[in-house]
Amino acid sequence: MRELESLKRLDGVEHHESLEPCFSTDYLWGDARGQMFGVLECEDKNGQTVILKAFSCQYNGQWFIKGWAPPIFDMVAYEAKMIPGDLVIKELTRKMESLDDGSVEFSDVKMQRKHLSQNLMKDLQGLYLLRNFHGERKPLMDFFHHTNGPPTGAGDCCAPKLLNQAATLKLNPIALAEFFWGKSNRSNTRQHGSFYSSCEDKCLPILGFMLCGAEL
Repeated sequence: MRELESLKRLDGVEHHESLEPCFSTDYLWGDARGQMFGVLECEDKNGQTVILKAFSCQYNGQWFIKGWAPPIFDMVAYEAKMIPGDLVIKELTRKMESLDDGSVEFSDVKMQRKHLSQNLMKDLQGLYLLRNFHGERKPLMDFFHHTNGPPTGAGDCCAPKLLNQAATLKLNPIALAEFFWGKSNRSNTRQHGSFYSSCEDKCLPILGFMLCGAEL
């Protein structure tokens, strides 16, 4: 929190107008509102403390920022599905804008866009492979069999990103903290500088598996 307050950036350098604006914390006080951040204290095999940190989902359109936990999926595979799929969805959106919203054609295009969006989401979620401290890996989809599929953003919260990175680096997790930074969310359930536990709908179904093998 002190680092975010003093640097006002996520790339670890002092604030300066000539620097890349997408890493500025000004983003958290605009229309996008604030975001969750997490810190995981770990120990390496020699008993030395290692600190990992993460932001939820993307930060101002960025999945990767040096010094922060990466996403759980493979970025190359993600972009190979996301970019062409998003182009088709945007094309259908433009087509809808040119049609009478009461017409049969409008309804057909709207339904087509809905199906494409749902299928794209399933394809993207299928790229998420969760790792635990036994070295096991399981698809995100395996943890939501009895629902309509993983909720949007599952696997993108701070806790799973941090635990996945710790398991990848063979670090033992010791303590986790997650806090909100920036303008309150629209439902006013998240306040600047406040700590929160991991969410029940997206994280609770997967964190048990991800903690397997960790030394308590």
